Amino acid sequence: MGVSSVVLLPYAPSSVAVARQRLSTDLQDSGVFSAAIDDAVLVVSELLSNALRHAHPLPSGMVRVAWLRNEDHIEVAVSDGGAATEPRAGRPTLSSLGGRGLGIVEYVAESWGVRHEGDTTTVWAILPAPHGNGSVNGQVATLREAG
Repeated sequence: MGVSSVVLLPYAPSSVAVARQRLSTDLQDSGVFSAAIDDAVLVVSELLSNALRHAHPLPSGMVRVAWLRNEDHIEVAVSDGGAATEPRAGRPTLSSLGGRGLGIVEYVAESWGVRHEGDTTTVWAILPAPHGNGSVNGQVATLREAG
């Protein structure tokens, strides 16, 4: 059984917490392993923060956050009204205060990319989505059985 959701949120920093909570709740309710939920929430935070920092809102004045979970993956996506530059992972210096967001996404996700549809830019990422029952990590199930 898959879980999917599309949420339109205000073009405001407070939307990051709303998106994190909605995604986390949906994935918990569908039985996704907690570490995978943490990774998906981190990626959504980074993508949405980047959209708010670097891009314009959609014509509605909002941003769109979407996710889809199938049997073994989660795809998260953030759509905005585009920016003057293409989203790309930066290589900041150790003393840089920012610029690590897409590098984090690149590290955590199996893949990520950018789609352009008219005036809308969507940055997406695909992450593994193991279930909380230990189906991906046999050691978890074995430890539970051992007590």
